[in-house]
Amino acid sequence: MSASSTPTGYRIAALYRFQRLDEPETLRKTLLAFCAARDIRGTLLLAREGINGTVAGEAKAIDDLVPYIEDQLGIRGLEIKYSLSETMPFHRLKVRFKREIVTMGVDDIDPLTGVGAYVEPRDWNRLIDDPDTIVIDTRNDYETAIGSFERAVDPGTKSFRAFPGWVERNANLLRGRRVAMFCTGGIRCEKATAYLKARGFDDVHHLKGGILRYLEEVPPEESRWKGECFVFDERVSVGHGLVEGEAELCRACRRPLTAADLESPLFSSGVSCPHCHDTRSEEDRARYAERQRQVALAEMRGEAPHLGQKPVDADQAARTQRR
Repeated sequence: MSASSTPTGYRIAALYRFQRLDEPETLRKTLLAFCAARDIRGTLLLAREGINGTVAGEAKAIDDLVPYIEDQLGIRGLEIKYSLSETMPFHRLKVRFKREIVTMGVDDIDPLTGVGAYVEPRDWNRLIDDPDTIVIDTRNDYETAIGSFERAVDPGTKSFRAFPGWVERNANLLRGRRVAMFCTGGIRCEKATAYLKARGFDDVHHLKGGILRYLEEVPPEESRWKGECFVFDERVSVGHGLVEGEAELCRACRRPLTAADLESPLFSSGVSCPHCHDTRSEEDRARYAERQRQVALAEMRGEAPHLGQKPVDADQAARTQRR
């Protein structure tokens, strides 16, 4: 989707750029003021290595923001993926200064000094169809649970900080192979390729623009993607064409839920799921249940649903009120 598209609802921009920033704290203040004045919401992260984030707003506001960021950073060529949402997918605006824009926790990794070869979405199928290519999903386990590419290796990591350790434990699996890595928007796999290059792996590739660009550009009938792609906003997931998916989010632990999760006896809408039921106390679940009851009552009164909550039908709302 191009920036010039005529949208309905809100335009979402997922963006990043590895770029030396000498005064990220000063930039943080100017970006915060710029976004707040235009009711842009979401998160922007700044570090000495660059910028990363996903934000949403009216089309004109996002159209103004992108050149403003490029001007402030002194660059042209942010990596950006645009999509649409009928409702505002973020609660608030956060502009933060951090040590890394994507946290790997390895001090000597610098994507500006060397990364793997970029692969355009149109060329990705040919690369990963090759049996000599090992395909690695650099996302976390809760993301891979609802979708991934065919033949992809899932490291099963809980956070990106665990990825270097997985590489070291599986070096023999990777050495001498062509390695193709991917992530949601391109930033994690770009840094992951920098890590592999720094550790002596040469034949390393990554999907330019990530899964989001692939789902936008590659027709479903040609796709090697299975399932949905988790996104870090209230849409929860997207599919081909970046259309909002069917995945739901557990409001207790913020994990995307599969169809099997929703059928589990440990799932209770807004209260618990199989992944967090045993890690929460009865007091926690009582608090979550009251929150869900208030959501249902608000919808019975015709009030706008809470961000991210699925519509509640009248029968469900009545049952919730009687509890």
